[in-house]
Amino acid sequence: MQDILINWSPQETRVAIVENGAVQELHIERTLERGWVGNIYSGRVARVLPGMQSAFIEIGLARAAFLHVADLHRDEPTVRDAAPAVPIERQVFDGQTLMVQVIKDPIGNKGARLSTQISIAGRLLVFLPQDDRIGISQKIGSQELRERLRARMQVLAGEGGGGFILRTNAEEATDVELEDDIDYLRKTWNAIRERAFKAAAGTLLHEDLSLVQRVLRDLTNEQTQAVRIDSRLQYDVLRNFGEQYTPTSVKKLKLYAGERPVFDLFGIDEEIERALARRVELKSGGYLIIDQTEALTTVDINTGGYVGARNFDETVFKTNLEAAQAIARQLRLRNLGGIIIIDFIDMVREEHQDAVLAELRKQLSRDRTKITVSGFTQLGLVEMTRKRTRESLAHLLCEPCPTCQGKGQVKTPRSVCYDILREILREARQFNPREFRVIASAAVVEMLLDEESPHLAGLSDFIGKPVSLQTEPGLPPEQYDIVLL
Repeated sequence: MQDILINWSPQETRVAIVENGAVQELHIERTLERGWVGNIYSGRVARVLPGMQSAFIEIGLARAAFLHVADLHRDEPTVRDAAPAVPIERQVFDGQTLMVQVIKDPIGNKGARLSTQISIAGRLLVFLPQDDRIGISQKIGSQELRERLRARMQVLAGEGGGGFILRTNAEEATDVELEDDIDYLRKTWNAIRERAFKAAAGTLLHEDLSLVQRVLRDLTNEQTQAVRIDSRLQYDVLRNFGEQYTPTSVKKLKLYAGERPVFDLFGIDEEIERALARRVELKSGGYLIIDQTEALTTVDINTGGYVGARNFDETVFKTNLEAAQAIARQLRLRNLGGIIIIDFIDMVREEHQDAVLAELRKQLSRDRTKITVSGFTQLGLVEMTRKRTRESLAHLLCEPCPTCQGKGQVKTPRSVCYDILREILREARQFNPREFRVIASAAVVEMLLDEESPHLAGLSDFIGKPVSLQTEPGLPPEQYDIVLL
């Protein structure tokens, strides 16, 4: 069972999904940094790149967006992941106006990823205006039920055009509810097309729902006990939205009026702080080390202080089992995506490896994001991928440290002292000032005056120039200036 907590303020909306008392997911949307996934634009082709089979599209964002040939709409059905028969340079051209939809937000230095295969999400259905097929959510497993739903939809869709994908919550929907969703989606599409005829390139044609509204549409399900929101204004807005589009979910909506902030109920703010740390403690005494780089994320497991099992093999096995559960939760909580490498503690017995891998896959099955897990490699590593559609929690809330520039470490004061001495010698061979003045941090100046004073005095005698020192309190440890007077 799960609870959904919504903390709203004019500048930021935060949503936490809590399952069995533990935070599993965090969603954050800032008013000035709202994501673009789902938005539909009138875009202009800025440049076609045949070598990459891609094109840059101007849609009015800070950076040009990216359109790959695989994301171009095709009229004829094709084998999934098959190479397109027609190259991109024969399908689009510079200056062309295209209707495009954002399928991945800008991440790091990369622009948004686009598709010309438009889809509009409703409460029960996803509308595909350019197709005529009926699809069923993969989470609806019964083949008999899938065929029955497909037959119903073919009748309800009628002759209005377009295709539909039934979402998981459409499994028990009535015909009236499905017809209402069909009508709403077709009206939305007609309004988008009308705007597209008049709009200039770079115009926003359709904006996806806000995070608060997507909670009822996408995140609320049968396991949800309550959706608690701490804003009366947004509660009324969400209730009106829910009564119109998600009547089954709106019954779970509750206004939180407690004196303490709603996130304090489950210690959400403390959990956010822990989710930004490298080290994750396990209940057994072991721990994880999670390092996120631009290309991939690595997870290292250590036994730490855990010595509770009967022998070493059992200790390693129990630690890895607990780590598998924690890793699945941390990936969701931190929203880590891309390539992920997991370094479990080496296990001698093959059945232990199989059990740990099975536990990892079981825990990952609860994740709504697409995941692919490989087995153990020859080096004992587990390789997996998790689809990345938005920034991770760390990239959203943090920026590189201005002191270390994201390296995670700085030179020692002694190392900086020796850099300064070498720099003074280099400058003395090129220039002939009256005096050299060193401006550095307090720790560096203190070391030059104390432990390194003989070396500084020896250098001054060698170059025949005085060297003075000046402390600059706000200067980072590695930075310094040498002024020629």
